Amino acid sequence: MTNVAEARMLELLRSVFGFDGFRPGQGEVVQAVTEGRDVLAIMPTGGGKSLCFQLPALLRPGLTVVISPLIALMRDQVRALRAAGVNAHALSSGNTEDETAVAWDALNDHSAKLLYIAPERLAGGITAALQRAGASLIAVDEAHCVSQWGHDFRPDYLRIGELRRALNLPLAAFTATADAETRAEIVQKLFAGREPVTFLRGFDRPNIHLAFAAKDGPREQILDFAARRRGQSGIVYAGTRSKTEVLAQAIAATGLPAICYHAGMEPDARRRAEQRFQQDDGLIVVATVAFGMGIDKPDIRWVAHADLPKSVESYYQEIGRAGRDGLPAETLTLYGPDDIRLRRSQIDEGVAPTERKLADHGRLNALLGIAEALGCRRQALLGYFGEASGPCGNCDLCAQPPQVFDATMPVRMALSAALRTGESFGTVHLTDILLGTVTAKVTERGHDRLPTFGVGKNWDKRQWQAMFRQMLGLDLLRPDPARNGALRLTDKARPVLRGEDVVTMRQDQTPVRTGPKVRAYVGEEDQPLLSALKAKRRALAEAAGVPAYIIFADRTLIEMAEARPQTLDAMARISGVGAKKLDSFGRAFLAVIAGAVPDMHPKRAKLAGQNGGTLYDRLQQAELALSRGAAGTGKPMRLTAGELAKVAKAQPRDTAALERLIGVRHAERFGAALLAVIAEGD
Repeated sequence: MTNVAEARMLELLRSVFGFDGFRPGQGEVVQAVTEGRDVLAIMPTGGGKSLCFQLPALLRPGLTVVISPLIALMRDQVRALRAAGVNAHALSSGNTEDETAVAWDALNDHSAKLLYIAPERLAGGITAALQRAGASLIAVDEAHCVSQWGHDFRPDYLRIGELRRALNLPLAAFTATADAETRAEIVQKLFAGREPVTFLRGFDRPNIHLAFAAKDGPREQILDFAARRRGQSGIVYAGTRSKTEVLAQAIAATGLPAICYHAGMEPDARRRAEQRFQQDDGLIVVATVAFGMGIDKPDIRWVAHADLPKSVESYYQEIGRAGRDGLPAETLTLYGPDDIRLRRSQIDEGVAPTERKLADHGRLNALLGIAEALGCRRQALLGYFGEASGPCGNCDLCAQPPQVFDATMPVRMALSAALRTGESFGTVHLTDILLGTVTAKVTERGHDRLPTFGVGKNWDKRQWQAMFRQMLGLDLLRPDPARNGALRLTDKARPVLRGEDVVTMRQDQTPVRTGPKVRAYVGEEDQPLLSALKAKRRALAEAAGVPAYIIFADRTLIEMAEARPQTLDAMARISGVGAKKLDSFGRAFLAVIAGAVPDMHPKRAKLAGQNGGTLYDRLQQAELALSRGAAGTGKPMRLTAGELAKVAKAQPRDTAALERLIGVRHAERFGAALLAVIAEGD
């Protein structure tokens, strides 16, 4: 860049945006974008990403098209740019008629410098209009939304690559959170695999204090955290819409200003909430993750999670909404067993392929690893993104390190138990084996005869639960969605099992309470299977165009998850599985539970779950033994499946009655044996 160009850049930086200099890393990105190079910039929230395409838009000829997923953010940025004297516009569903007319006039007379559009607008044939308006650069905000399996996937982001090719323009993509896999997907989808100039400007937000806490009366924990920050703007993230409403009411009842926000609210109500949060000082918003990505409010002083986020990426993005002005900000994340169970089930019930589900379980494990960290949380967080750092001195564990112990021996016991049981079971069953607890499941499978049976009696059930939770956080074990959540060893576990590595864990000092009891319809061990059954039900219901309960009611799936039927006969005995539903759906659900379903003749299948079903099987065995006569040298003869079904259903008691069902000739060979089988059942 020439001295003249650099001088012009700094002049606009000062005159338009009011900054005397760039933040670390900004200048190089602005220069590359201004020069028309393809750019991928990963910069922390609050790191000044917007400036990196707004300033080049003023330095370059023509129109810069900014694709952003959030109407609220577009309006905020357009308003700020216009207030700074920049001819910027937005075309979105949030526009008034006058705003839309003014935007089109500016495009038609080539006076517009920036145009913000939502990705959905790309489906409406806007390409030619952008070409006529003199578009010269495409900027993509929140570029991670192009990742199909990411936490903020927007299908219309996939159209951006088509727009780029049609206009043949340079493209600059920006995001605050993208691991290596997501970065590769961005390059593939937006840049057609051609490597852009990539800037990775670090993920550290040193002004944000990080803290986690086990749930121990979570409502009171949130109320106390908010009360200590009276007068400060904050966000509380909750896992469900109903919880946002309840928590907002509880906070407001303490005298703090609080409102709720979720996607189920009317659009006008959401806009009013966004406007209030932008304008009111000290307002607390209790929201689902639908809130915040489009809120450009620099003075959010704290973020609390009432429930565990679903991944490190989600956590990082959500806490990143605090302290965007660079001043100190605080966070608190609560977590408990119900959160972990919910997040596991959301992964297992999703439509992603098995390998993606395994990766998502790994991402959740990584977040648990931060929650269960032994040392500085920021080191663990930045390490996830591949960034090394020393202890930060600005997290709860730097202030008060946890008590730890050498867990190598119990971990090796647990890993051995998982291996010796074929990596086919969850924490409940493995804990029973380690504690030497005799249950029906343990004895039926012969696991009471394993070398690991009872070796873990030096630790109680609660301690084993804590160690299994930390083993997941250390990514030594992962639930396998293809096997109903059974725990499988990762590559990290092998050196531990071979005695080549040691494991240190934290003492689980605080008993985890969940406040008001959340009803668990099935045990933790059966939850992954219930999730898989619900996913199958949803798929069948969508295919048939009917509500899910038409397939099977929840209580039926719960019974399936607990009973785990292995045959159609056992499936037929589940409450709510009638003959028609067994015929229509039994095999599909049995396949989820038991894997491959043995072939069964339709005539036999109609007797499934009835006494006639088991009688049919015994009659078939007797008939097969006589297929060539008692001596085994006679002419081959067999009964049809229909004839066997008739005998099993009618259960004749004499030769005459049997002859009426199978004929005289068949009765001569099979009659005595069949009547004996029927008599045995009395």
